[in-house]
Amino acid sequence: MRLASKPVGLPAIASHDLVSQIARALTDAIIAGRLAPGAKVAEAAIARELGVSRAPVREAARLLESQGLLVAIPSRGFFVRTHAPADIDDLYDLRICIEKHAAVQAAARLTPEGRIALRRQLDVLYETAATNDPARQVEEDYRFHRLICEMSGNRRLLRLFDDLASELRIVIGLIGRLYDDPHRIAQTHEPLLESIENGDTAHILAAFEYHLTDPWRGVAQLVATLATARSKPTEPTA
Repeated sequence: MRLASKPVGLPAIASHDLVSQIARALTDAIIAGRLAPGAKVAEAAIARELGVSRAPVREAARLLESQGLLVAIPSRGFFVRTHAPADIDDLYDLRICIEKHAAVQAAARLTPEGRIALRRQLDVLYETAATNDPARQVEEDYRFHRLICEMSGNRRLLRLFDDLASELRIVIGLIGRLYDDPHRIAQTHEPLLESIENGDTAHILAAFEYHLTDPWRGVAQLVATLATARSKPTEPTA
């Protein structure tokens, strides 16, 4: 007899745009660790938990596979992707290039409205730091960085950043585990806004270089630690 998979705390889903909503719910579950690296995405159980059919769950899984969050194994289904330290290195290497260039361009094009939008988003980061909602904290952090890419005026750069969205959310979630106080994460974004407002290219590059590289080693080490934990055999219970 097969045991039913345990619920993973997915939210209720509205009737419109099912696939996107399911994909986002699964992404949030992965970010929060409710769906751990290497875990099987049990389509039937998830469909039952969300109150939908299996078809949109399968489509959402395929979407997340294309975004690098899930892997499909023939005859076995979809599993949460496990990241190696080398994957983190590749992602950070690309992210640093994108965001440093975007920040310089955003500063050159900065308007009073743009400055207000960045400050407002930073205020939202502080507000969500006071909530017990890691998924929202990750999302607002991601939105701050995406806003800078959007303000660069380079549509192809923004598209490239969006292509990394799911993996970046995972990385931002891992960064959150490195800090005891989420308010500290919000504070680390202050120098980014200050550098863009200042407009000096060297200042911008230095601020973004530090912001992105400072947690890099910690995230890579955390990924390595999680991989080691997964590889250890489970101790038998008495």
